[in-house]
This record gives sequence, C-alpha cells and structure tokens, in this order.
Amino acid sequence: MGGRRKPAPRIQVEIAVVATVAAQFTSCPGLRYLDAGTSFGRWVRNEMNRFKRSVSKIRQQVAVVLSVAAVVVVLGCGGDESGLGRRYKVTGKVTYNGASVPHGTVTFVPTNPSPKDGGRGATGQIEDGSYSLSTTGDNDGALPGDYNVAIVAMDIDMASAVSKGAAGGKIHEGDAAHQKAIKNAKKLVPDKYGVSETSGLKATVKAESNTFDFPLTD
Repeated sequence: MGGRRKPAPRIQVEIAVVATVAAQFTSCPGLRYLDAGTSFGRWVRNEMNRFKRSVSKIRQQVAVVLSVAAVVVVLGCGGDESGLGRRYKVTGKVTYNGASVPHGTVTFVPTNPSPKDGGRGATGQIEDGSYSLSTTGDNDGALPGDYNVAIVAMDIDMASAVSKGAAGGKIHEGDAAHQKAIKNAKKLVPDKYGVSETSGLKATVKAESNTFDFPLTD
C-alpha cells in the first residue's frame, strides 16, 4: 500500500539471471584472458554497461548475457578447487635413438613461475612412447608458459631386490633395498635428460591444444 512498487516476478528472474552470469564472467579464472583488452571482452563489457544504464531494456540485455553464458559453457572455466587458471592439453611422443621409450616420466618445470599459480609444473607418464600431461590430475594439461623439460626412464628390477633379502619380502620406498634397486636400474635414456636445467629440452605451452615430441639421442 503506498510503498515502492516491486518489480514483476518475471523481471526479478531476469535480473537474477543477469547478475549470476555477470558474476561468473568476471570471477572465473579460466576466462581472465577474455579481458577488456580483447575485442570480444570490450563487446561483453559494453553490453553489461548498457544494461546498468537502462533497466528498461532488460530483455535485450538478458539475450546478450545469455549469449555470453553459452560461450562460457563452450569455453569452460579453468577455475576449480585447485585455484589455478585454465590448463591446456599437452601430449606427445618420446623416442630414444629412433625407438619409442616404453615407460618413464615427463616433467615440465616452469622457467618463469607465476606467484598466482605457485610455480606449478606438470607431469605425465610415458606409455609405449606416448605421454599426456597433468597439473592437478586427470590429464588436465599444463598452464600456458615456458618450460624446461626433464625425462626419466629406467627399468628397476624390484623382484631381484626382494629375493636378495628385503625384510619381510617387501620393499619400501627409501629403504636400503629400494635405493639399491634404483642405483642398479637399467637407464632407458641418458641421465642428462633427467634434470630440467641440463636436458636442453624446452617447450612453450600455448592457450590451445599442444603437441611436443622429444626425439632423444646419446
């Protein structure tokens, strides 16, 4: 009675939709590259400013913002529980003197770590000469940037170490039998590739699907 008239329910719903999508757009770490410096980013922000200036055009703005929401769904949001930015797929092959390396580990170490991402690198297991990187798991890829690369591959004869008197017939990581097994392991690639600073292997991960092959030699 005499109080300010409340917006119609439909308009309230539309305002809520706009506010929710706008909040997602501005806070999603994975979409930070869509900033005001890009033509698409300028377009989005201009449309949002138009909405703020003219509530009477709410339906037009909802259409615009819902279009942005569709783009968000397609592009995905890199932000997750890890708090890291968007990661990009990194795959490739590892060979030594022309032959596929059967197993091992590929590690990407950032050359210029970002405080925001805590200097996070990425690793991947080599399987029959192929690998796929993970930063937090599930082959989520690597953060964009420059990396030094380390590759370790060896055959460890754990069965032999156990048969030579490991306590209880078991080997535990770090114990004498485990260390001896590693020391006597057959190296599948030269030791120089196992240290990122001396391997001579480098990669630049871009904001797209990436492929890096590493043909190792003596």
